[in-house]
Amino acid sequence: MKRHRQVHLVMADKVTSQDVAARAGVSRSAVSRVFTPGASVSDATAKKVRLAAEQLGYRPNVLARSLLTGRSRMVGLVVGYLDNHFYPGLLEQLCQVLDTEGVNVLMFLAEDAEANLDQVVNDLLDYQVDGLVLASVTLGSTLATRCEAIGVPVVELNRSDGGQGLHVVSDNEMGGVMAVEHLIAQGRRRIGHIAGWEGASTQRAREAGALSALRKAGLGLYAREVGNFDKEQARDATRRMFNDAEARPDAVFVANDFMAFHVIDVLRYELGLTVPKDVAVIGFDDVPTAAFAAYELTTIRQDLDAMVRHTAELLMGRETSSRMITPSLVVRSTCGAT
Repeated sequence: MKRHRQVHLVMADKVTSQDVAARAGVSRSAVSRVFTPGASVSDATAKKVRLAAEQLGYRPNVLARSLLTGRSRMVGLVVGYLDNHFYPGLLEQLCQVLDTEGVNVLMFLAEDAEANLDQVVNDLLDYQVDGLVLASVTLGSTLATRCEAIGVPVVELNRSDGGQGLHVVSDNEMGGVMAVEHLIAQGRRRIGHIAGWEGASTQRAREAGALSALRKAGLGLYAREVGNFDKEQARDATRRMFNDAEARPDAVFVANDFMAFHVIDVLRYELGLTVPKDVAVIGFDDVPTAAFAAYELTTIRQDLDAMVRHTAELLMGRETSSRMITPSLVVRSTCGAT
């Protein structure tokens, strides 16, 4: 007969804040203050409490504390995609800044933003987050109203839906003007545009700026394709735009750096064109790869430090108005000027 072995799990008694207080010789409220970001406590008391906590293996119950204080010290972050090299750097900086404020970040990925964003945000609100940051996605009006009603600030980062919500965004229209004016200054006249996702406010503003600069110079857009901020679609858009050797643009403004790298690869390695001699290329964002010797991409720089700083200030309630950040032109070799 097969015997079944009984396994007994012995659960260690949970260490409480009262245990820590007794070991450190302080009050229980002193222990609570030590583990509450921003609370007032002397260095000597904090040292005693942390030593006692380490000796006993004590960890504060963050969730229980949030029930008592009504503050979770957590911010929900929703991002639509991470392929674009711009977002990992931006989000890393944001997490670092919030960490200095004693705020943790709970990140959710909404890959199909149109289909599941509402569910993602609902899930985040269930965690009692103190604020929401939406990067590359836009919140619907119903959920925006709900967040406002329960006192959860929502900040759109690098996106603006044109409503009354808070947002931190570059002046993308100004950036589009800068990009095309630089191409014109280099003697380019047949200027094409490879657009990103046309539903994005960033894309619409960048293209509007480009068209404005062309009109001012008495020019029109020579060619246009859509890359949807996707590498394969950007490559296909490049092939379509440059398939006629007799009618090729002599310059192309690409809606972001991520697509611009793939545009350059197709121009050089599939079509045998020289950048910038045959075609000048300018991007938007100034991600780290843009400075690599393989690309040396001229681009429009978004000020990450300013974007992150203002986003954090809005979340913490120290600022109350949306921010539009001025971009700058970074000249490298892909437009023929250094």
